[in-house]
Amino acid sequence: MTWVEAIVLGIVQGLTEFLPVSSSGHLRITSALFFDRDAGASFTAVTQLGTEAAVLIYFIKDIGRIVRTWFVGMWDRSVRSSLDYRMAWYVIVGTIPIGIFGLLFKDQIRTAGRNLYLISFTLIFFALVLAFAEYWGRQTRTLENFRMRDGVVMGFAQAMALIPGVSRSGGTLTFGLFLNLTRETAARYSFLLAIPAVVISGVFSLPDVFEPSAPGTAAPSVAQMFVATVIAFAIGYAAIAWLLRYVAHHTLYLFVLYRVALGSLLLCLLLTGTISAT
Repeated sequence: MTWVEAIVLGIVQGLTEFLPVSSSGHLRITSALFFDRDAGASFTAVTQLGTEAAVLIYFIKDIGRIVRTWFVGMWDRSVRSSLDYRMAWYVIVGTIPIGIFGLLFKDQIRTAGRNLYLISFTLIFFALVLAFAEYWGRQTRTLENFRMRDGVVMGFAQAMALIPGVSRSGGTLTFGLFLNLTRETAARYSFLLAIPAVVISGVFSLPDVFEPSAPGTAAPSVAQMFVATVIAFAIGYAAIAWLLRYVAHHTLYLFVLYRVALGSLLLCLLLTGTISAT
């Protein structure tokens, strides 16, 4: 991997991780368009450690309070009705689906799941699902109204993001809207829900990222991986604040249009033979 490639992909990861547009899809497309190869699923997983570090710092007070309340609640029944205690369990239970599906389909995610035809389809199809959710959802429920059912449904939505092009935040925001949550509530839970899954995935992918086994993939050096992750962290931190402000006052139709346009462009490039699907 070249330094330009590592820096560009770090920027792309930071810009797209928290937006409902699929960071893994963008990394795959960027690699194919500008570098004629695939950085690999492991590269994506490790750079996500940078963006999740941004989440940890941005929500440090909330996370600290939730973790502390959860531990206290193990022996103190009086705190078990609190939102913080319940939120800890919502995140734990909501993480189970992506853990199970990630283990079951690990090989497919790293190979067939990165086909650009599949990514073009998921970008367009799930954009339309997001548009319907934005139109249909009543957005009347806040975190105070959040229930275990919501955590489970959004956990399965997060698991769909194992397929590049679906989008972790896009999937959780979509199903959060179907559950009549406000956009800001769905986004906040989405950020918290991603922490365990992304951190575990990134840590387990560290040994693989420097020795990609698939043909046509590029292996970064330790220094390049570190720089790409730091860049993703810095840009991702700014993206969190921007997205929370944006969803509080705007619809998600802008991202719908962007996804459809990108997916359509990608499909045209594939059909004309400009880029290869694999």
